[in-house]
Amino acid sequence: MIELRKVLIASAIVSMAAPPLTARAQSPSEAADRQQRALEARIEELERQLQELRQKVSGAPAAASAAKPADLPNFQPRPIMVNATAGTRFLYSGFIKLDGLWSDYDDGEIADGSIGRDFYLPSTIPVGGVGEGADFDSHVKQSRFIFGTDTDLAGGGLLSSRFEVDLYGSALGDERATNTYGVLLRHAYVQYRNWLVGQTWSNFMDAGALPETADYIGPTDGTVFVREPMVRYTLGNWSFSAENPETTITPFGGGTRIASDDNNIPDLTAAYTWKLGSGYVRAAALLRQLKYETTGATAIDDTTEGAALSLTGKFNFGPHDLRFSIAGGEGIGRYLGVNFNNDAVLTASGELEAISGWAAFAAWRQVWNERLRSTLMLSSSAYDNDVLLSGANVNKSSWSWAVNTFYSPVTRLDVGIEFRHAEREIESGASGSMRRVHAVARYSF
Repeated sequence: MIELRKVLIASAIVSMAAPPLTARAQSPSEAADRQQRALEARIEELERQLQELRQKVSGAPAAASAAKPADLPNFQPRPIMVNATAGTRFLYSGFIKLDGLWSDYDDGEIADGSIGRDFYLPSTIPVGGVGEGADFDSHVKQSRFIFGTDTDLAGGGLLSSRFEVDLYGSALGDERATNTYGVLLRHAYVQYRNWLVGQTWSNFMDAGALPETADYIGPTDGTVFVREPMVRYTLGNWSFSAENPETTITPFGGGTRIASDDNNIPDLTAAYTWKLGSGYVRAAALLRQLKYETTGATAIDDTTEGAALSLTGKFNFGPHDLRFSIAGGEGIGRYLGVNFNNDAVLTASGELEAISGWAAFAAWRQVWNERLRSTLMLSSSAYDNDVLLSGANVNKSSWSWAVNTFYSPVTRLDVGIEFRHAEREIESGASGSMRRVHAVARYSF
């Protein structure tokens, strides 16, 4: 059938090779335009004839064939792109977002270029210093691009892939001239039936419970927030995963965080979702190996365990909704608040002790009308550090509250403004606070 189509189109091109006598009296450009239009009309006619021939071969009536071309088995009328697999559908979506942030710190000045100036990161709130005036920052780093494929397999089933990036990568130009930023990988995975292989949200995290915010994350203090490579299996309401391990450690007496990649067992998770008439509740468990190994005269080689539980959910009240999350356990630090605290601390003898902690948030979304909605959220976290081991300068707790309003003048165009108050405290008792006004404009496509 494809060969017949090629022959018909080729014959149309040959028949158009010699222009009619009326065209010879015209200018060269007019003759070319006329010839092009005639060629396009001829190809359309051949396409119509080919469609009728397909209908006769398949036995499908013309009206049904036009309404449901997918009903014709194993037929792809034209390639989607060069080298594309037959039966593959492509998707492309994302959004362009502009952020403007006015930030005022009471107890110190955040460093220029700190990621905490791009979105709310509680660990970057200055403590124990003298505040300066408010800072203004703007960027488009949260702009996001999503690529995907869905392929129908001959034996039945669907093979899907997703690839997603944003612009929170390294700076490739400063703010004096170009404001250029690198691309950062968010998701890259393949999914077949019950299996997912690649990088995406941790199975211990519930992205569906996150509220709508102007900020990149929103209730960061109380949020489980991790993307990492994994193998995940889903069966009904159950999901299980083996995920990339990494241990973050506080040195004995305090100091710069140690990021250890010495683990030889993946992080293991299991989750179950109860689907309710007005929403859902999801419970998840996390089991981890915490490991650190060095060589030399003062070599360290120790392993301990971490375990944690979480409960998340969303309840709908008409157009409004309530979202929540609570998580806690030992060795959970890397998973909470973008690693606000560490998983473990080193003792004087080089042993690892898991650090316990908890985090929670709640958010209420009020829909005023089809174009206007608001969200109020409260978020908090706290950790149990042994100051004899960690020192007094490690993070003890943080909390924040925020309120926002979004307006959509047209579909897929959102403008919004958000106010946040946040505080951070370290084990010495020193604390710091931040106030931020965050304005956004976002176009989704």
